[in-house]
Amino acid sequence: MGTIFMAQLMGALFGLLAVVFGAFGAHALKKKLTPELLHSFETGVKYQMYHAIVLLVLGFNLGFDNALDAAIVNCFIFGTLLFSFSIYALCLSAAKGEKLRFLGPVTPIGGLLLVAGWALLLYSFVANLV
Repeated sequence: MGTIFMAQLMGALFGLLAVVFGAFGAHALKKKLTPELLHSFETGVKYQMYHAIVLLVLGFNLGFDNALDAAIVNCFIFGTLLFSFSIYALCLSAAKGEKLRFLGPVTPIGGLLLVAGWALLLYSFVANLV
């Protein structure tokens, strides 16, 4: 699959799922999660939606003529998957009393990939100026 198509596809999918998960959290999980867990769940939804929008914007604006563009998109896709979806799993498992502790380190790895994606995007803008 091409990088442009992957950015657009995953951006649309992440956006769709962010709306679904946001509604699920606001309605179905409100009574099942503690306020702290609900806040964490909402953080996962927010970051997922932010990066869905970024992927869509990049999918329609990047030239995708070099490996840097693909690296940016991959960092955002895999960072979102690891960051947001590990938060969802941690919150839902904690609500069941079976916290999946092995996912604890996955969240910051996803966060680092998101930071790397933003850093690479910044670099791509600055590199075009020089």
